[in-house]
Amino acid sequence: MSEDVIKTDAVIIGGGPVGLFAVFELGLVDIKAHMIDILDRAGGQCAELYPEKPIYDVPGLTVVTGQELTDRLMEQIKPFNPTFHFSQRVESLERLNGSFRLTTDMGAVFECKVVVIAAGGGSFTPKRPPLPGIERYEGTSVFYSVRKMENFRDRDVLIVGGGDSALDWSLNLEPIAKSLTLLHRRSEFRAAPASVQKMFDLVESGNISFKLGQVTELHGENGQLSSVTVKGPDGASFEQPTEVMLPFFGLTMKLGPVADWGLNLEENLIPVDTEKFETSEKGIFAIGDINSYPGKLKLILSGFHEAALMAQQAHKYVYPDKKLVFQYTTSSTSLQKKLGVK
Repeated sequence: MSEDVIKTDAVIIGGGPVGLFAVFELGLVDIKAHMIDILDRAGGQCAELYPEKPIYDVPGLTVVTGQELTDRLMEQIKPFNPTFHFSQRVESLERLNGSFRLTTDMGAVFECKVVVIAAGGGSFTPKRPPLPGIERYEGTSVFYSVRKMENFRDRDVLIVGGGDSALDWSLNLEPIAKSLTLLHRRSEFRAAPASVQKMFDLVESGNISFKLGQVTELHGENGQLSSVTVKGPDGASFEQPTEVMLPFFGLTMKLGPVADWGLNLEENLIPVDTEKFETSEKGIFAIGDINSYPGKLKLILSGFHEAALMAQQAHKYVYPDKKLVFQYTTSSTSLQKKLGVK
């Protein structure tokens, strides 16, 4: 617990791609930023849930993984020297005279002129299957995300679920796994039809096994799975040998303490205007998936656009007596100097 107050221009809550790009846009207008994230590293959901999953709709990049995009953004914001505070959550927000004081669950205290909420859907945790003793296997043979595909090479893998994550990782891990079985409680899926068809094609060719049922028990020693018990749709149970289980049952998304900050909310989203992406509270902005406005699209590129406009308004709070002249990075020698390219 620290009693020292960290004073800065802006605090960004959320270290995903949109929050990282906000560092860049704020830096261009001379606003210093500190970033707070509940995860232990930058990248948000991109790095936590699909670091090696390809993303195809980031402008200028034909394909990029969640981790690659994070790495590129981290490189891009280096000139602005942001300070990161990982593995902690902002618990409280206090309004001061023309500024804000934020306190995290680790006791860190910040004072700033503007607050940028870029927390995606809020704090998130994977939904844990209600299986006795599953905690003993977590992190060794039960995983809720794929951080590094190589960890599953030449191993017997059981994927449980019927959504996009379950289908995507069935397709992505099939080439490297020793064996791969997809288990779902029914034959209908909540995933992209093209992925479902590719999976069934691999089943037909013998590359993947698909079974119906639900896991009821885990078996193994010292955190290492050897098999699971599956209850089939006919009520009969069978043993499924496996070294690794990946249950994809979705995420529990919670808005968290933000809900208690006196902001206007609509169905756990924060309404903003589309000129400044400011909330109902002046000086507090919301960008990315956590905000709401007519025509909103939950895309990374939309969040980048929102960050750019947010920074223009943030400048007015940080430098109330200074007029901001809009400049292009391609032609402005002062911006190029900030970026270290001139």
